[in-house]
Amino acid sequence: MGGTKKKPISQAEKAQAIATKKQEKEAKTPQKVKRDVAMPRIDEKQAIKIFGPMKAITVYNTAKMLNIRASVASALLRSLESKGILKKFGGYSGHYVYAMASTS
Repeated sequence: MGGTKKKPISQAEKAQAIATKKQEKEAKTPQKVKRDVAMPRIDEKQAIKIFGPMKAITVYNTAKMLNIRASVASALLRSLESKGILKKFGGYSGHYVYAMASTS
C-alpha cells in the first residue's frame, strides 16, 4: 500500500514556480474579439465614407474594417451592389473584388 512520497522542499518550490508562471501566461493571453452578427445598415453617404479610401473592396477587408463576420460582410457587399452603390470589379471563384460605382 504505497503512496506518493513527500517531495523535497526544492522540488516543491520548483513546482510552485512553474504553476505561477502558467497562471501568469494564461492571464496574458489576449481574449478573442467578439464580432457582430447583425448586418449593419449602410446608406450611400456612409458607404462613401467607409469604402471611399479603399481601392479594392473585398469581403475580408470589409469584415475587418467593420468588425463583422465574413458571411455578414459578404451579404452586405451584395446588398450594396444590388442598390447600385458598389459594382464587381474583378475576382474569381466567388472571391470578388468590388469598387465604388460612382468613382469608376
